[in-house]
Amino acid sequence: MCGIVVVLNSTDKPEDLRPRVTAQAKLLRYRGPDWSGVHLQQIETKDQQVRINVLAHERLAIVDPEGGAQPLLNENKNLALAVNGEIYNHEQLHNNLKNPHHFATRSDCEIIVHLFEEIGARLFTDLDGVFAFVLADEKSGAFMVARDPIGVVPLYWGWGADGSTWFASEMKALKGVCYRFEPFPPGYVYANGELKRYYDPAWRHTDRVPKSPLNGVQLKQSFEDAVVKRMMCDVPFGVLLSGGLDSSLVSAIVCRHAEMRIEDHEKSRAWWPRIHSFYIGLEGAPDFANARRVAEFLGTVHHEFTYTLQEGLDALSDVIYHIETFDVTTVRASTPMYLMARKIKAMGIKMVFTGEGADEVFGGYLYFYKAPNPEEFYRETVRKVEKLHHYDCLRANRSMAAWGVEARVPFLDQAFLDIAMNLDPRYKMIDKTDGRMEKYLMRTAFDDEINPYLPKSILWRQKEQFSDGVGYDWINGLKAFAEQRVSDEMFKNRRYRFPINTPESKEAYLYRLLFEEHFPEPAAIQAVVAEPSIACSTAIALERKKTWKTRADPSGRAVEIHTAAY
Repeated sequence: MCGIVVVLNSTDKPEDLRPRVTAQAKLLRYRGPDWSGVHLQQIETKDQQVRINVLAHERLAIVDPEGGAQPLLNENKNLALAVNGEIYNHEQLHNNLKNPHHFATRSDCEIIVHLFEEIGARLFTDLDGVFAFVLADEKSGAFMVARDPIGVVPLYWGWGADGSTWFASEMKALKGVCYRFEPFPPGYVYANGELKRYYDPAWRHTDRVPKSPLNGVQLKQSFEDAVVKRMMCDVPFGVLLSGGLDSSLVSAIVCRHAEMRIEDHEKSRAWWPRIHSFYIGLEGAPDFANARRVAEFLGTVHHEFTYTLQEGLDALSDVIYHIETFDVTTVRASTPMYLMARKIKAMGIKMVFTGEGADEVFGGYLYFYKAPNPEEFYRETVRKVEKLHHYDCLRANRSMAAWGVEARVPFLDQAFLDIAMNLDPRYKMIDKTDGRMEKYLMRTAFDDEINPYLPKSILWRQKEQFSDGVGYDWINGLKAFAEQRVSDEMFKNRRYRFPINTPESKEAYLYRLLFEEHFPEPAAIQAVVAEPSIACSTAIALERKKTWKTRADPSGRAVEIHTAAY
């Protein structure tokens, strides 16, 4: 993942504005350590005023590492694009262009410039990928800003005192130059002064419950396609492998297609045919053995990393600086991921596959077994998917990007979501009496007796949250550390100290303190969405509250059906 910082319609002098934008972009250089680019536009308005646009880009080179530097320009140099993302169907879109265009790079994202030249904002109906971009036209003064449908790629926007609008991959790049900033919403485009939703699938509308019948073959093929298209890559890549169902399925599919080069439709040998898998945990963590079992089955070059409780505690402040949130579950899971990303980077790997999104799409969290009916089950999956950009997408992207590694998430593929989210929710519900466990559909779809994707013990293993699976002592240690750092008196008066997003536990209080050391601005605090422990829809909220027995603890072990429940 790259980093972008853009200012539009500024009245500052170019010689002052350009170095200011460059300095803000430098704060994100860890996201894109491979190259830096800046492009300045001067636009004369109808009233003879001059407005300045500056687009800055910090590049992580994944596709076309020899070229592909940004910002990207069209043939006439009037259109400039700063983008963070991947467009998986860029080759097909290129072939479908009606007019001749000169492509200056082999970058998958350059297609956005030329699509805009031909069809304008309608290009969103054709894009298959994840992205956050700003496209500005120096000739007309028009611009377009957009973020991918689910929010896999981060983007913030803010407002300057001179009437300018700023955009950045992370909010730290807007500090000091904007009086207010907030997340740019996924699935929206901002153009001509209007913010409009361009992504509005039927499954978002919870007033109707989908009734699509189950087609296991279609579900399986769609997910396999989602993984394969994300193997578009010109640099060494690997897989995050915890030994759970989600990461294991992704790894299995990657391994099946690793020998041949996806970029030329599997006609030639891949540049790096050996797949490397990675796992991290405390000494003796329950996921080590499972990850090792999958790696041996798939034949990956497996790497196991351990970290100590103290190393994790020492990293908390840095983790919160990078992920820009104080959400308890996100901080817990981001810390080992952040430590692992540094190890991965040291080995020369620049991109990894990960399994985020499966639990939201299929109701894989253990509290879903309490869902009273299909309607409530469905509404909760929609709520979880629509908030992923605040939680799991944020965690995967920021933890990896902190060390210049890109995370790709096939479970959030748009075509796959169209199938999986439109299934009748009855097929997803957990029924222990009928042997139906969480994510039963994916388990059965990939239960191939002739050419197995995974060992049965992995395919049918119970859900284990990442922050639990790295070692139960991790969460226990975090709680004990917070108990030492946050006194009873401090916690008693928490509503006065933190009237907005008041912490529910001493652990949450600690993370809030660390967050405000880096981001004391009210705008930063208001930009964070932290998940209350029982924030669910209607009837399932009551069931979840009973499930957690009023605990302010989002650990999977707080659910009584977990094999290691509290």
